[in-house]
Amino acid sequence: MSKTLLLRNARCVATFDEQRRELSDASVFIRDHRIEAIGPAADLADLAEQADEVLDLRGCLVTPGLVNTHHHMYQSLTRAIPAVQDAELFSWLQGLYPIWAGLTPEMVQVSTQVAMAELLLSGCTTSSDHLYIYPNGVRLDDSIEAAQAIGMRFVATRGSMSVGRSQGGLPPDEVVEREDAILRDTQRLIERWHDPRHGAMVQVAVAPCSPFSVSRDLMRESALLARAHGVRLHTHLAENDHDIAYSRDKFGCTPAEYAEQLGWVGHDVWHAHCVKLDAAGMSLFARTRTGVAHCPCSNMRLASGIAPIRRMLDAGVPVGLGVDGSASNDGAHMLGEARQAMLLARVGRALEPFGCDAGPAEMKARDALALATRGGAEVLGRADIGSLAVGQCADLAVFDLGSLDFAGGAVHDPVGALLLCAPAKARHTVVNGRVVVRDGQLTTLDLPPLIERHNRLALQLAVTALGRR
Repeated sequence: MSKTLLLRNARCVATFDEQRRELSDASVFIRDHRIEAIGPAADLADLAEQADEVLDLRGCLVTPGLVNTHHHMYQSLTRAIPAVQDAELFSWLQGLYPIWAGLTPEMVQVSTQVAMAELLLSGCTTSSDHLYIYPNGVRLDDSIEAAQAIGMRFVATRGSMSVGRSQGGLPPDEVVEREDAILRDTQRLIERWHDPRHGAMVQVAVAPCSPFSVSRDLMRESALLARAHGVRLHTHLAENDHDIAYSRDKFGCTPAEYAEQLGWVGHDVWHAHCVKLDAAGMSLFARTRTGVAHCPCSNMRLASGIAPIRRMLDAGVPVGLGVDGSASNDGAHMLGEARQAMLLARVGRALEPFGCDAGPAEMKARDALALATRGGAEVLGRADIGSLAVGQCADLAVFDLGSLDFAGGAVHDPVGALLLCAPAKARHTVVNGRVVVRDGQLTTLDLPPLIERHNRLALQLAVTALGRR
């Protein structure tokens, strides 16, 4: 039996469809998992009689569910660790690897749900996650099962590290895996969990961690495996100056050139960060439709630099947003990430070499929101999310324009206020036609006990690491 939901009388619905329509006094009708009708509230009023549930959204803004293209959810357990609060990428990783070596399946499950709760409460409905460390029996299945329980649309990426410090890599030897085991497990996960259909709630991608933690062979074999099964590829690339120096020293080329040599460009590939992507790299990515996950807060936290996002977009590179790991961002608020992307793009060009012409219009509010919706959907290879239109997945975020966050702003421009005012929490979040956040409260899990359990495990992880030293 089908289930129906009517979201009616919204002050504004920002569709981000092909016409980028912004509808005033509008409604959205959902049947099962898809949008069946969208338009003026008066035209859809009769559908209230068919609806199993009606949500009155007077004074609210409705947007497509936000899409997060890069995360490390287990890192929620190691936020604000004092020893690495002021570290750059490589020293930050070296300080945290010994702690992450103590991860357990329970820790991964709980931290995944804490990270997803944050995302859902900020209006995010789809997230990828890059889990690349597998000690003590941890499996990617732990993350996937946690996502199913909380109700988030999920792109789970099977990360990996195979080159330890003794072989010239960055991670300690005790946290790397055998490459044959990595490839075997990756194939198992694809066959067990990947759903290629419209509306899939779980998809799997192949994601060796980075050029400084896996071999050339693993990068090549991972690409072959992914393409044999029709799944996507993901890794970190060109994140900071040390990353560039490592690539030139070890491989004799730029990170983008290295990616091209190994088959890591194309419409089925997306790279995280790309802060130091040069003009040739941008041209390559645009030509091949290789995607970028832009993580502004993490890039600032680790002082990696300012990614040239405006130039990427102008060149034709697909770009989405990512909150990145909760130990390099210390938060997972997708609306806050979009706001930061907008502000950083405006100041970033002003910091480029003298003569650069930049201004406040470098990144507009609607540009940033497009990155967080349609842009993220494209980067993840999803044509069924990221916009509100008939036939699309019923993923929506609802924001209360009468709240303190929007006072004095929403009366002028609701969509602009969403990005320019302080980042607001979602009033409702709908994933696949299911209300998973209602009136600002998670409906799928009891949050206070989850947070208490998470904090206990975070302390246990840190204490265990101290005991190993």
